[in-house]
Amino acid sequence: MLTVGLTGGIGAGKSAVSRLLVSYGAVLIDADKIAREVVEPGTPGLEAVVEAFGPDVLTPEGALDRPRLGSIVFADPERLSVLNGIVHPLVGARSKELENAAAPDAVVVHDVPLLVENGLESLYDVVVVVDASPETQLDRLVRLRGMPESEARARMEAQATREQRLAVADLVIDNDGPLEELAPQVRKVWTELAARAAASGERPAPE
Repeated sequence: MLTVGLTGGIGAGKSAVSRLLVSYGAVLIDADKIAREVVEPGTPGLEAVVEAFGPDVLTPEGALDRPRLGSIVFADPERLSVLNGIVHPLVGARSKELENAAAPDAVVVHDVPLLVENGLESLYDVVVVVDASPETQLDRLVRLRGMPESEARARMEAQATREQRLAVADLVIDNDGPLEELAPQVRKVWTELAARAAASGERPAPE
């Protein structure tokens, strides 16, 4: 098994890359998706969040009110740290369960938006960074996602810098151009991942 940490700044195109890797045969473990699952109604995760932040972070239906919780934690680093202390261990445990369930010859790609911010690069055999210039990121967030420019800039500034991400990269996918230029790059990276898996004595899952 080869474990891959896939990361990139907001608007860099990481989701498009992960979809292509899956189409080539990778097993995807999505940290964002798992982070939502571990605080669904009825979970110990949601119970812990309510205990820490109070019942006001619930919707009338009993689900987590994400905008409400976000307005609390992103304005207060200490409270954000409390939330991370609840959610991150649950995400890590579930990710490990899914990894262990993968075939022994799989290339397992962990889609981790905050890989650099949380210093997780050492957990993976290979770190792949999807790279785009800040100008491209901003354009995509504003033009394609309809995000106000001030919000887009704030989200970008809350993440690691481009230089910090590139510093931990084993492989880089340049996604500064149009979408049609992305697939050949991802195919090349998949070939490299397959070669690394084979060199370690394992073969990746067939395409």
